[in-house]
Amino acid sequence: MTERTIDLASPFVWDVVVVGGGNAALCAAISAAEKGAQVIIIESAPKTYRGGNSRHTRNFRAMHDGPSGVLEETYLEEEYYQDLLKVTKGKTDETLARQCIRESEPAYRWMMDHGVLFQPSLSGTLSLSRTNAFFLGGGKALVNAYYNTAERLGIAVTYDTEVTHVQLAANRFTHLEVTRAGKQYVVQGKALVLASGGFQSNLEWLTEAWGPAAANFLIRGTPYNRGVVLKDMLDQGALSVGDPTQCHAVAIDGRAPKFDGGIVTRLDCVPFSVVVNKHGERFYDEGEDVWPKRYAIWGRLVAAQPDQVAYVVIDAKSLNLFMPSVFPPEKADTLEALAAQLGLPVDTFMSTIDAFNAACGDTSGFHSNQLDGVCTTGLTINKTNWARPINEGPFYAYQLRPGVTFTYLGLKVDPQAKVQMQDASAENIWAAGEIMAGSILGEGYLAGFGMTIGTVYGRIAGQEAGNYVSE
Repeated sequence: MTERTIDLASPFVWDVVVVGGGNAALCAAISAAEKGAQVIIIESAPKTYRGGNSRHTRNFRAMHDGPSGVLEETYLEEEYYQDLLKVTKGKTDETLARQCIRESEPAYRWMMDHGVLFQPSLSGTLSLSRTNAFFLGGGKALVNAYYNTAERLGIAVTYDTEVTHVQLAANRFTHLEVTRAGKQYVVQGKALVLASGGFQSNLEWLTEAWGPAAANFLIRGTPYNRGVVLKDMLDQGALSVGDPTQCHAVAIDGRAPKFDGGIVTRLDCVPFSVVVNKHGERFYDEGEDVWPKRYAIWGRLVAAQPDQVAYVVIDAKSLNLFMPSVFPPEKADTLEALAAQLGLPVDTFMSTIDAFNAACGDTSGFHSNQLDGVCTTGLTINKTNWARPINEGPFYAYQLRPGVTFTYLGLKVDPQAKVQMQDASAENIWAAGEIMAGSILGEGYLAGFGMTIGTVYGRIAGQEAGNYVSE
């Protein structure tokens, strides 16, 4: 892509200023530019790491009333909404949730029209061919496609540029204060779209919400989402939505890096396993539901365990039922040897496994890709699906740690994606993506739904901002 040097010292007044460089920001910028607006994207990351958490994504959850592209069968509004209610336990704004679901159908077509390519769903426990469209080349390919589109539309992009303050006057955006290469600048605009993510990379803020346990969290996504813009807006009277202790937190491989390990560090073997804490004891139903509806609760579950660590144990017959891990598992010929390798109390661990195995019943109905009702009976915590004895060597295990993707505390918006202030709507400020996702995700997560929120509200925010400028 041809680079365009942006002179931040220029007094030029942009039509639409977009803060952030991921999926939601790009959808907003493209939508505003297609309304005729002169748009600038301000991305805090360097070009190599542009795209925020979107770089690590795989798929997009879309409503559809029949086969469409790589999507199979149908996935209608009510089923989609009930899936959302189940994972959020009802903690969602129904108006926004249903709007997001309905708008996901045209958004899917819009994505293809703007350079995003899709492929059939990946094999393994996700089994999302009916509900989710997978990106060919993953999230980084999607991000690059949108940046290519942005360049064709004449959208300016400045990297390594951090917004330090949003200047407001009577609920109206006037300009941004930013830093780049150690120098301070002012960026003026007629309309502002905030798509700068949550605060998951701000460990001090996480500690305020979670306490000392946050020190053991791993951050799956970009290290650049520190919540500076979010905090600045909240300090100036923007209404908040969501709980600071709620987040998209997944149980990931404990060997993952502190930041930016991405989606490949997630482990998909939990439904076929026994999961124990550092004391060798089970603490939750591993087979509660299909993995796309339950993988995102396991980060919080592990976070509540001693030292924020757990261990997932499988045997040879389950090794090939899930997507391969990026790191090889621990392996041993006996369960006793495996417990010793993991540093677990062998006697307690073996008591847990023996009790689990004895509680397993008829496994002839086992089906890896759907709720099969193959369960245990008589345990304090029964496994309700996929409950087969852990008895065929060799045996395998992974250490689990909480992996935080994004936080749910954010800015309250209306159906036009306009930011809500204490006394009125902001005149010319919209928000999209993770910075407002708490409006819809009160807790829990559905696979691919973060990309849906970002795409739908990115488009809405960009169109609204573009309309505002043209009027």
